[in-house]
Amino acid sequence: MTVNVFNDFDPLVEIIVGSAKNYLSHERDLSFDLFFHDSIYRSDWAYPRLAMKSNPDNSSKQNINKQYVEELNEDVESFAAVLDSLGIVVKRPMPLPSDVQEVSGLTWRACPTPALNIRDNTLVIGDDIIETPPAIRSRYLETRLLSGVFMEYFRLGAHWTTMPRPLLTDASFDLSYVNDPSTSLGGPTEPVELPSVSPLDVGFEMMIDGAQCLKLGRDIIVNVATENHHLGVQWLTNHLSPEYEIHTVYRMADNHIDSMLLALRPGVFLARDESVRDFLPKKFRSWKFIVPPEPKAGDFPVYNNDDLVLTSPYIDINVLSIDQERVLVNQDCPGVMSALEKAGFVVIPVQHRHRRLFGGGFHCFTLDMVRQSTLEDYF
Repeated sequence: MTVNVFNDFDPLVEIIVGSAKNYLSHERDLSFDLFFHDSIYRSDWAYPRLAMKSNPDNSSKQNINKQYVEELNEDVESFAAVLDSLGIVVKRPMPLPSDVQEVSGLTWRACPTPALNIRDNTLVIGDDIIETPPAIRSRYLETRLLSGVFMEYFRLGAHWTTMPRPLLTDASFDLSYVNDPSTSLGGPTEPVELPSVSPLDVGFEMMIDGAQCLKLGRDIIVNVATENHHLGVQWLTNHLSPEYEIHTVYRMADNHIDSMLLALRPGVFLARDESVRDFLPKKFRSWKFIVPPEPKAGDFPVYNNDDLVLTSPYIDINVLSIDQERVLVNQDCPGVMSALEKAGFVVIPVQHRHRRLFGGGFHCFTLDMVRQSTLEDYF
């Protein structure tokens, strides 16, 4: 079937599940620390508190415990098997080779990561596969690991678009969010040092992730926190108008929206807390909000001070809807499961132990390609 996606909740037919194979390290450079700033530097959002460390060999790589990687692979493969057992066509990216070389731009080099959180760098709207401009250097070529799957859909009639690719010099990044005291959300932040200057600087560049977008038929809500995001929204508006209306919400989060808010069916949101309602366009504020209880420390593994935590404790809001009744939820988060069951949803529990170490939940490491839906205006 060709690509067909207008929301996150109509019956799921085909999906891509990411790969964690050969996930060995994080590249702790400016782009990485800016992207994960809220979790890395905020002591009340993530534990343990961890600032940039200087390695003896001056390397920017932060190695990951081998046991965690093995368990991540087990959980991802089990998740894909659950989807397959539900009759959903599951496709996979190419695994990252064990001997992969560094990727490089004109002013930087970085060790690539596998195509795990694949919703980040691709936005699927209708029958259009849109590769979005990455904000993390080590993920610059990540969507190439999806080329085989995208080509398959292209041959079946899908459109395939790539947004302009940024140079990603230090000066490409808008630092206003991380250096603004008003965005500290109850915890102190550590300032980001001034970027280095390059003759290739062109000013702020377009950067935006698919996971910053919430698809609601003809309405698309996009979280914007920086000028990089604003430029991305401008491109999306030009590309998708007038068929779709783009709504921007300002700094609901540092970037991704899908651990703050997800739509489970028309009229129903799963939200981190009630305050999210105030960020939304007026016509969405009357929808029902399901707000799970606050997560508990016992819902997560306890890590060492050398382990890098990349998500807030609210990551388990990041669920995947099979249809308007059934939802895949992390079995280690009883609060979310209970809240959904009380609201009448059928919960399918699946294990995902180390979601905080690898920056994503079920919605993050999947990419819907076909849902049984049509383009609708819910108002």
